[in-house]
Amino acid sequence: MNEATRQKLERPIRCVIFDVDGTLAQTNDLIFSTFNYVAERFAGRRFSPEQIIALFGPPEEVAIGRIVGEEQLPIAAAEFYEYYYTHLPDMARLYPGIDELLKELKERNIRLAIFTGKGRRTTLMTLEGLNIAHYFDLLVTGDDVMDHKPSGEGIRQILIKLKCTPEETLMVGDSVSDVKAAREAGVRIASAQWDSYSVEKLREMEVELSFPSVAALRRWLLSQVDKERSDECRR
Repeated sequence: MNEATRQKLERPIRCVIFDVDGTLAQTNDLIFSTFNYVAERFAGRRFSPEQIIALFGPPEEVAIGRIVGEEQLPIAAAEFYEYYYTHLPDMARLYPGIDELLKELKERNIRLAIFTGKGRRTTLMTLEGLNIAHYFDLLVTGDDVMDHKPSGEGIRQILIKLKCTPEETLMVGDSVSDVKAAREAGVRIASAQWDSYSVEKLREMEVELSFPSVAALRRWLLSQVDKERSDECRR
C-alpha cells in the first residue's frame, strides 16, 4: 500500500452508508422466492438466482414488469409485496454482528444512511422487520433516484442531506455496483464479502478495503472511529 492510499484510508470517518441485501441482511432466499412466486403465478415460469440478480438495478416493480408485462404489473406487484412481507420473518435475518455494529456506531455519533437499489416499500419492510430502521438518519432507495446503481447519485444525495464530505464518508456494500457508485461519488468503499455473489469480480476491482466478515469490518471501522475520538480528546 502506497503512502497516498494509506493516508486516504486513515481519514476520519463521520458517515457510513450501507447497502441492504447481502450487506446488512441475508435476504437472498426471500428475494428469489418472492420473484419466483410472481413469475410462476403470472408468467408460468421460474428464474434461476443468476437470472433474478441480472434484473437488479432499478426497484422491484421495474423487474416485475419485465417478467409479467405492464398489463399485469399492478396486481403482480401487490402480490409481490404481500408475499415478501408475509415471508420476511421466516426467510430473512441480519448477519451476525450487524445489530451490535450499528448500535456502536450510533453511540459514537456516526451518521448512518442506507443506499439501496431496493424500492422504498421493501426497504422499509426489511429494516423494520429486522428491527434496525431506527439506527438510520436517512434512506435513499431505488425509488429516490433518477439514475440507479452503479450511478453514485444516491450517495451524493446522502452527502448533501447529511452535510458530510466524501472524504469523511464510507460506503459498505457487497456488489460491483456498490464499488462503482462509491468511486463515482468519491467516497471510500468497504467491500462486504461475507455473502456476496460477486466476490471474484470484486477481487478483480482491487478494492482497498475488503472484509470477509462483519467482525473484521467492525474491528477496523471502530478502530478508525475511536482513534479519531481519541485524537480529538488530546487536542
